Amino acid sequence: MKSSEIKELSTAEITERIDTEQNMLVRMKMNHAVSPLDNPNKISETRKIVARLKTELKVRQTQQQSESKE
Repeated sequence: MKSSEIKELSTAEITERIDTEQNMLVRMKMNHAVSPLDNPNKISETRKIVARLKTELKVRQTQQQSESKE
């Protein structure tokens, strides 16, 4: 998921997507511990997606706070 795609999402969708991706990450880590994944790079890709989503959410929250203070 690219940053441009993330910016098009609403704040609620981003929050929902973070939960989904984090659950998927936990499941992938467990599955990888039991038996190796076909593509273990998926774990790092999912971690990066979660980080991008959290970053965009934080940016939006700081923008809201700065707008409300003005």
